[in-house]
Amino acid sequence: MNYDLIPSVIYTHPEMAWVGKTEQVLKAEGVEVNVGTFPFAASGRAMAANDTGGFVKVIADAKTDRILGVHVIGPSAAELVQQGAIAMEFGSSAEDLGMMVFSHPTLSEALHEAALAVNGGAIHVANRKKR
Repeated sequence: MNYDLIPSVIYTHPEMAWVGKTEQVLKAEGVEVNVGTFPFAASGRAMAANDTGGFVKVIADAKTDRILGVHVIGPSAAELVQQGAIAMEFGSSAEDLGMMVFSHPTLSEALHEAALAVNGGAIHVANRKKR
């Protein structure tokens, strides 16, 4: 059992869930990271359910692109973070997750979009410019 990949969930509204490390912890450890986020306000499924508060954040190592943390605030956060835990258990990169096909329209597309955003490739939101 990998104790570093046990998801945490707070069952509030909106729900909050995370697995792996936070951006702040990784920076304190001296790890350079790339971060991708995607708001539920841009999710067709969240809009249809009238539940658009929150976002998904994917944190990846800047050198290897390996996913180091996934954080979700919003609808079905407890379920979505599990996909991040699975990806992390198998050593997936943000690019690996971004290359997968997610069904549409689903809330899990928000994880897909956040993974794409790590490397500036999000489809449904403006991408951050690299500094």
